[in-house]
Amino acid sequence: MSEHAILSLSFILLAGIVCQWLAWRVKYPAIIFLLAAGIMAGPVMDWLEPDELFGDLLFPFVSLAVAVILFEGSLTLKLQNIPGLERVIRNLITIGALISWMGTALATRFLLDFSWNVSFLFGALMVVTGPTVITPLLRTVRPKENVAHILQWEGILIDPLGAILAVLVFEFILAGGVEGGFAAGLFVFGKMVLIGVLFGAVSGYCFAFLLKKYWIPQYLQNFAALALVCTVFAVSNLFEAESGLLSVTVLGIWLANTKGLELEDILDFKESLSILLISMLFIILAARMDLSAFHDLGWPAVAVFGVIQFVIRPVSVHLCALGSKLTMKERHLLSWIAPRGIVAAAISALFAIKLETAGYPFAAAMVPLTFMVIIGTVLLQSMTAGPLARFLNVAEPEPNGFLIVGANRLAQIIALELQKNGIRTFLTDQNWSSVTEARLKGLSAYWGNPVSEHAERNINLIGIGHLLAVSPQIELNALAAHYYRLEFAPEHIFTIRNSEPTAGKAEAKTEFKYGGRTVFGDSLNYQDLSRMLEQGAEMKTTLLTEEFSFEDYLAQTDEERVPLFAIDAGNQVQVFTAEADFQPKAGWKIMSLAEVVPIEA
Repeated sequence: MSEHAILSLSFILLAGIVCQWLAWRVKYPAIIFLLAAGIMAGPVMDWLEPDELFGDLLFPFVSLAVAVILFEGSLTLKLQNIPGLERVIRNLITIGALISWMGTALATRFLLDFSWNVSFLFGALMVVTGPTVITPLLRTVRPKENVAHILQWEGILIDPLGAILAVLVFEFILAGGVEGGFAAGLFVFGKMVLIGVLFGAVSGYCFAFLLKKYWIPQYLQNFAALALVCTVFAVSNLFEAESGLLSVTVLGIWLANTKGLELEDILDFKESLSILLISMLFIILAARMDLSAFHDLGWPAVAVFGVIQFVIRPVSVHLCALGSKLTMKERHLLSWIAPRGIVAAAISALFAIKLETAGYPFAAAMVPLTFMVIIGTVLLQSMTAGPLARFLNVAEPEPNGFLIVGANRLAQIIALELQKNGIRTFLTDQNWSSVTEARLKGLSAYWGNPVSEHAERNINLIGIGHLLAVSPQIELNALAAHYYRLEFAPEHIFTIRNSEPTAGKAEAKTEFKYGGRTVFGDSLNYQDLSRMLEQGAEMKTTLLTEEFSFEDYLAQTDEERVPLFAIDAGNQVQVFTAEADFQPKAGWKIMSLAEVVPIEA
């Protein structure tokens, strides 16, 4: 491999992580920055040439990557999450897909004067949304559960179905139209669905059986899952072209809904792998674009995009949602979000080459038109979906709240003070009397084991982004921190010390892995704070001003204060720890446990 090829691959990886990090910082979907990076490196600077870099392996790599991404997305599709929404999802991937297909085909035919064959093929491609764009968008927009579940299910299920539809139209075109293609198309469709469902279900059942019998060691499970996905995809396609996407989708849904399977490690691995693959795919495919082709399409192409975004999608959603429990505001947001992604880009490029070879006009223009719709929907919806969701009041609140493990007196006074300052809290404890007492004080509390399957189904984490374990049981605190490490960021998981700190090896030998950050400093423990409460200490919130700084606050001697939390001007909570890296300023509020110091006569 030449030095330039190695440098190109390294650039793709580096650009991918930079774009993902930048998106995280500015709270926009990473796809915007990934497309920009690919366009700059490819058609603008002419530095990255994917066809030359990958050669004949380009489309096989894209296909396998899409299969892995689809599998990772389908692992999150649990049937228990969609009670009452089944009909909407079914309508969107059937009636909605038909409306999108026909509407887009007609718009393409009459606005761009494409042939009927190419118009219907392009319409089939535009049916697909897909998890490559939906998942990052949902992570940023954070719509309410109903909208999120529908978009997630639609995006993952419509990928293989849309790909199958596109293949059917393609085969129909090559077969010579109605005379030779209708019966053949029905036969191909039946084979695709049969092989896709059969391969996916059988492989899902066998893999679940192996996992339940512990015949695959834990350290090989991620590797085995990846190998299985690629093999099922390839073998399914061998029996019937393009049936592999349906196979891996059925495989993921089967595993996700099999009881007794521990899939957290596999899901975590696949999520990380999907981020890598999505980053590479968008940069690579954006680098293949020909910018002059966009200019050649002209304003009629913009009109096609407008019809897709402002007419076809709203009509489709509102018809499919008739009679459902969705509110009108939720339907409006669903009508706005339908970005196109990798599957449309990859299949359009592949079919365009084959149709050009077969002598079909306008086939080459299908690729820039597809990318124009992809870029247009991604840019427009990425920048507007979040504000629209907040305007319609169908966005989840900022994940600024606290899941508190423990409903003891210390946990209760912390939760009450946080709530007074507008921070959501949710307590959990196995002690019924503590939970009852907390509820009587107006606190939300769950009675039971916080790391149980029942807790996973019943603890509402909407608006919660931190874990605070303040139980007197050191093992429970550590277990909760470990269990919720996939739910919350590591820097937002806090546990209280339950014993006096000790120096040397004894401290290292008793420290829990993934035990969370030690809250309120190394010198304080649960017993110290409980003792202060017994002696009359109270939770207090103090506002800092230009005249009364944090240093002035600490210097006051009329009461003994233990700062616990700081709330900044944007109502974001900072927790005091031994390694706290923030400095409270004017406008911040300090929450502390204050014990009055008696004044000597």
